[in-house]
Amino acid sequence: MSRTGRLYGDSLYDLAAGEGLEEAIREQMEQIRELFRENPAYVKLLSQPVIPLEERKKLIEEAFGSQAERYLVNFLKLLCDRGLLREYPECCRAFAARYDRDRGIGRAEAVSAVRLSEEQMEALRKKLEKFSGRQVKLSQRLDPGVLGGLRVEMEGKSLDGTVKGRLQGIAEKLNEMT
Repeated sequence: MSRTGRLYGDSLYDLAAGEGLEEAIREQMEQIRELFRENPAYVKLLSQPVIPLEERKKLIEEAFGSQAERYLVNFLKLLCDRGLLREYPECCRAFAARYDRDRGIGRAEAVSAVRLSEEQMEALRKKLEKFSGRQVKLSQRLDPGVLGGLRVEMEGKSLDGTVKGRLQGIAEKLNEMT
């Protein structure tokens, strides 16, 4: 996470928390992030210095003014004003991290060579919740380099049960012995 994204995302979170709008703004931020991801030309348009700043802010107001919380609309205008719209996804990550931390929610990612079934994901999520003592939001990422098994990354820690990880562990032990 970038320093700028953390600074701005945390600041927006503090403001939203003070007004009791954390949930609404978090949901709207994700929707806008998805819109920006689907329409990169729009973000590029809002970042063009040849278009007057007031015109770019007007475009933000027209697009989101009647549908998003006022604090979020003003936040987008601020990022536009400072030429930082490219940092918006990082701001979203910072906001979501604070939201989750304040609610005791942990995020984990299961990395495997093949997609896990819904039942497997649910069983893993329950084990992680029991292990961590927190509610866990679990996502999945495919990595063919894993070969087999599963690696779980949660809050800066990695639990490696992959074939590749085991082979590396064996290689390290053999190197220590020789």
